[in-house]
Amino acid sequence: MSSTAAPPPSANASPAPGRSLSAWWQATPLTVVFALFFLIPLALILMVSFWDFNEYELLPGFTFKNYISVFDGCSNMADMCTTLRTYLSTFKFCLLVWLITLVIGFAVSYFLAFHVRSSGVQTLLFVLCTIPFWTSNVIRMISWVPLLGRNGLVNQTLMEMHLVDAPVEWLLFSDFSVTLAFVHLYTMFMIVPIFNSMMRIDRSLLEAANDSGASGWQTLWNVIVPLSRTGIIIGSIFVITIVMGDFVTIGVMGGQQIASIGKIIQVQTSYLQFPLAAANAVILLAIVLMIIYGLTRLVDIRKEL
Repeated sequence: MSSTAAPPPSANASPAPGRSLSAWWQATPLTVVFALFFLIPLALILMVSFWDFNEYELLPGFTFKNYISVFDGCSNMADMCTTLRTYLSTFKFCLLVWLITLVIGFAVSYFLAFHVRSSGVQTLLFVLCTIPFWTSNVIRMISWVPLLGRNGLVNQTLMEMHLVDAPVEWLLFSDFSVTLAFVHLYTMFMIVPIFNSMMRIDRSLLEAANDSGASGWQTLWNVIVPLSRTGIIIGSIFVITIVMGDFVTIGVMGGQQIASIGKIIQVQTSYLQFPLAAANAVILLAIVLMIIYGLTRLVDIRKEL
C-alpha cells in the first residue's frame, strides 16, 4: 500500500485570505493615529501655505506669494538675504551641536558598554544620565542663567581667581550659551541609540581583533565604529531634527537676539501670519527630510534593527 506525502508549501505561496485580513485589521489603529496626528496636519499646513492673508483674516485660495516672500531679496548675490542668513545660522548650531553630542555620546556609550563590566552598575550609570530629563527643558535652560550671567557663579569665580578683570560677556545670551544649552538638553538622544548598538556588538569580535594584533585605536575605528553606525545615524537624526526646529532654547539662551528658522515661524505665528509661517514650515520640513534621507542612505536602519 503506497502513500503519497503532501507536497511542502511553496515559499512564494500567498498567505491565506483570513490571515491577510487579520494583518490589515491589526495595522488599522496605528494607521488611523498616523493619519489623524501626522498626515492630516501636514496636509493642512501645506494647504494653508498657499493661502493669502491680511491683517484681519485668512483668504483661502492658491498663491505662491508666501514662498516668494520667504526668499524676498535673495536674488542679489552680493548681499545675502535674511532667509539665507537665518538658515546658515540654524545650520551652524545644528552642525556644532551634532559634533559635540556625537563625541560626548560616543565616549559615554563606549565607557558604559566596554569598561563597565557589571550590568547593575551599567544600569545605574545609565539612569544617572537620564536624571536631567526628570525636569522640563525650560527649567534646565533657566538654571544656566545664574551660572553664566554677569554676576553669575562662573564670572564671580573667574574674578576671584584673578583670571579676568571684568565679567565675561559672551557666556550668556550668545552663540556659546545656545550651543551649551542644546548640548545639555539633547546629548541623551545621542547616547541611547549608540549605547544600544554597542551593547549588541559580539565581544568575540573584539577578542579576535586583539588576538590579531590590532591596537586599541584600530579596534575602535575598524570594528566598534562600523558596528555602531546604526546608533550613530539614529542619534544624528534625533539631534538634527530637534535642533533644526527648536525656537525656545534659542529664544531663552540667546536673549531673543539670535535668529533661527523655528524662531521666525514662531514670530510669524504670533502675528497671525499663518500662511507665511506655513510656507516657512514646509520649506524647513523639506530640508529636514532631505537631511534624513541622506543619513538613511548611509545605513539600512530597518535591516539593522
